[in-house]
Amino acid sequence: MATAKAKTGRSTRPTAPPKENGAKIEESLNVFKSDDFDADAFVQSKCSLDDKEIRQLCSYLLDLKRASAEEMRKSVYANYPAFIRTSKEISDLEGELSSIRNLLSTQATLIHSLAEGVHIDLSSPKASEDPTANGFLNIEDNEPSDLEKWSVQFPDLLDVLLAEKRVDEALAALDEGQRAVAEGKEKNSLSSEALASLETAIIERKQKLADQLAEAACQPSTHGAELCAAILALKKLGDGPRAHTLLLNAHFQRYQYNMLSLHPSSTSYGGAYTAALSQLVFSAIAQAASDSMRIFGEEPAYTSELVMWATKQTEAFALLVKRHALASSAAAGGLRAAAECVQIALGHCSLLEARGLALCPVLLKLFRPSVEQALNANLKRIEESTAALAAADDWVLTYPPGGTRQSGWPSSASLGNTTIFQHKLTSSAHRFNSMVQDFFEDVGPLLSMELGGQTLEGLFRVFDSYVNMLIKALPGLMDEETNFEDTGNKIVRMAETEAQQIALLANASLLADELLPRAAMKLSPNLASYKDDQCRRTSDRQNRHPEQREWKRRLVSSVERLKNKFCQQHALDLIFTEEGDSHFTAEMYINMDSTTDEVEWFPSLIFQELYAKLNRMASLAADMFVGRERFATSLLMRLTESVIICLSEDQSFWDDIEEGPRPLGPLGLQQLYLDIKFVIGFASQGRYLSRNLHRVVKEIITKAMAAFAATGMDPNSVLPNDDWFDEICQDAIERLSGKPKPEPERDLNSPTASVSAQSISSVRSHGSY
Repeated sequence: MATAKAKTGRSTRPTAPPKENGAKIEESLNVFKSDDFDADAFVQSKCSLDDKEIRQLCSYLLDLKRASAEEMRKSVYANYPAFIRTSKEISDLEGELSSIRNLLSTQATLIHSLAEGVHIDLSSPKASEDPTANGFLNIEDNEPSDLEKWSVQFPDLLDVLLAEKRVDEALAALDEGQRAVAEGKEKNSLSSEALASLETAIIERKQKLADQLAEAACQPSTHGAELCAAILALKKLGDGPRAHTLLLNAHFQRYQYNMLSLHPSSTSYGGAYTAALSQLVFSAIAQAASDSMRIFGEEPAYTSELVMWATKQTEAFALLVKRHALASSAAAGGLRAAAECVQIALGHCSLLEARGLALCPVLLKLFRPSVEQALNANLKRIEESTAALAAADDWVLTYPPGGTRQSGWPSSASLGNTTIFQHKLTSSAHRFNSMVQDFFEDVGPLLSMELGGQTLEGLFRVFDSYVNMLIKALPGLMDEETNFEDTGNKIVRMAETEAQQIALLANASLLADELLPRAAMKLSPNLASYKDDQCRRTSDRQNRHPEQREWKRRLVSSVERLKNKFCQQHALDLIFTEEGDSHFTAEMYINMDSTTDEVEWFPSLIFQELYAKLNRMASLAADMFVGRERFATSLLMRLTESVIICLSEDQSFWDDIEEGPRPLGPLGLQQLYLDIKFVIGFASQGRYLSRNLHRVVKEIITKAMAAFAATGMDPNSVLPNDDWFDEICQDAIERLSGKPKPEPERDLNSPTASVSAQSISSVRSHGSY
């Protein structure tokens, strides 16, 4: 029955939560913590309970027991790692205490042995017979002084401090011992034996402390303030060089341990690996420099060792980056990836300059070969890609495809003008230009490596190779078996028509005059964008560095080679037939005086064809060289010069005129004079009459008139006035062109503005024939 009641009582009583139980336990224990606690009164208060209350109390105590057991179990699980760690520390501490106990016991035994030995010496008969033999006059003199007592106890004190690793107290004790030695030597308060013993004890304990500090500094777990404290203590012991070396080694071992988490792979991003490695290495160097400066100051010996150590770590870092990040990028021509890795490394390294460590030159020197390899591979890729497109290029000028980056300037659409920045090129030239723009974007961050000159030189070689392919595209030159450097056996599609051939010149001239120099300005530190085209071009000329101006001059000279080949080929096609016969012979002038037919005065056929060719090319150039009329004019000027110079240098022609079996007659002289006047006329109207052309035609007229004068006749007597020739030439120009050609206003900016279209009649007024 009682049991049933007890069960009923336990079941009806609500069970308190663990937190409430804990609070009740704490509250119940407060009764026993009071200073006024009366045990008898407490027991009497509990004995007055009836049977039901006792059962309730028993049930409550059982609940407290269960709650306490549960709380203990949770506490054990929660604090188990701390319990294990604490147990290990207690075990280690017990071992150290045991060692100290053994050491103290050994020292006590040694002291007792020494005391007994002294007592035996004092109680021996020999000592009692001659109390002055050992320097003792009486019992009072045998009592050691306080300093001697301290010197005897001092080694034991140091051993205790060293065993307990109380470094600061040990350092203070060593300083005190050194002062005692100095005082003993100065005041002779210690015997020579005691003094030597004390010095030996100090030296041995100092070495032992230094070894302990060195061992602590080498532990991987020692870092931060603990490491600095150990190094500083070692420096105070007078072993500064060793302390500084240990400091640097500690930082080295720590970042080497942290590097174990870095696992570069062939598929990993080189920039991410470089950034992580840079963070580890240069932060370790920065921390080492900071600790060295704080502990050792700016002493030259330590500063020099720090610089050498930092340089060594930087070189090791550079080798890792080259092996795991730069090598693959450089081999594949990934200039952008290589540049990004270099920039990341230099960015971290430059932060050390605030601490007096200029390590960027070390990185630049080590990275330079890999970057140069990537640079050359990138240039080679541009050359090969352009050559592949040149083999299939139709040599038709088109606007750049959508989305192509154009020379780093704003697009035409953004400025409200649809054509101001759009340039027409053939497909291979568009590809060449876009790849060059990307190339300069990638190489721009590498200005600190002083690769600007090498970059420009490499790009010039690539452009010159492209110009060689354009020259090979000119028909007729391939038959000459001309060897072009760097072109090898590359196949190039022929430019058959005049429009295609002029497109070759449009490609080269636009690249050399505008696109490439403008892109090269990205190698300059200050680059601004200009919305106005004229302002932009003026600024381009002003801001371009001397090196870039020389580079542009070389580009233009390469284009001049193409222009010369173009003009040479067309001049030869105009003068000679496919069988190699010349259209320009002396007979065409000499035979005029032997015919009985009435002469119809008109320019010779070869000069008519020259005029027609120049007209066709001028029309094509007007469409292809929009905004670059100056180049078109210079092209026509060069072509006219090439034809006339070839005619003037035809020695067989002049041999027949001057020394042939039949002399040049009056009609032949008039026809030759008319042809030259025709050339002067259409060249002047087309604004491509150059000084050189004017000089050559004067030489031709002079030689012709001299040959005619050699027959004994006066050339001026048979030549009509210039108005007659001018009228015929103007009529020929109008008939050949199909429309009248009004006299143009002179353009002061024209390349021919300085050359007057004066009549060559001045030649007739010089000399007498």
